[in-house]
Amino acid sequence: MRILFLGDVVGRPGRQVVLQHLPRLRREWALDFVVVNGENAAGGFGITEAIYDEFLEAGADAVTLGNHAFDQREALVFIERAPRLVRPANYPPGTPGRGAALVEAQNGARVLVVNMMGRAFMDPMDDPFASIDRELDAGPLGLVSDAVIIDFHAETTSEKQAFGHWCDGRASLVVGTHTHVPTADHRILAGGTAYMTDVGMCGAYDGVIGMDKEEPLRRFTRKIGSSRFEPASGPGTLSGLAVETNGAGRAVKVAPVRIGGALEEAVPAFW
Repeated sequence: MRILFLGDVVGRPGRQVVLQHLPRLRREWALDFVVVNGENAAGGFGITEAIYDEFLEAGADAVTLGNHAFDQREALVFIERAPRLVRPANYPPGTPGRGAALVEAQNGARVLVVNMMGRAFMDPMDDPFASIDRELDAGPLGLVSDAVIIDFHAETTSEKQAFGHWCDGRASLVVGTHTHVPTADHRILAGGTAYMTDVGMCGAYDGVIGMDKEEPLRRFTRKIGSSRFEPASGPGTLSGLAVETNGAGRAVKVAPVRIGGALEEAVPAFW
């Protein structure tokens, strides 16, 4: 199975680069399944129903979220009628929406998509390690699901790496999101799980993690904010991870994806 995961979409530059390139990549790479993290898609904070629909129309099979999942208040309502929109599974009980979704791929395969949020330097959440065990026990790879994709939305590299090893052999892909800077450690773990500490963002890199640099610079140098954060302008870069799995749902190939904007281009040589 050919899987593409796209990192946090930040504001208009991120949306534009995804909508520009994803339909073509879906066709040229014969992708079976695409996941997009959309938690910063609406002005840098949250997601709207219109944007969610745009991602699906462009070729996404599922959209994951994170700590900004409900910054747009409408998400509290429309998430209930959006079966392929997945928020962190370790939100408190009673939170609207779902933390996992079993979605049918283009080739008819069953793909379990799980979103989880870390706890280190993040808002207090339920234990992500215990929470992922429950999700994987409910949809085990090779029995209920043909592939398992986990978006771990977390701050620290240590928690992300530990989480990847914890899920190794039980997932096709564990990819880190949230810090918006692509790491260089993409690899296949011992048990056959593709892993990357942070996939990076789809957005304008001439800023501070996707935001216009002037306000962050003021806050770092003067310790006094003068305005709200706004997404950086300029051309966006599409950042993601390409994964190919075998019949058992284990990863056999993995490569970073970077197209457009400020970063050096990277595309998988195996497609």
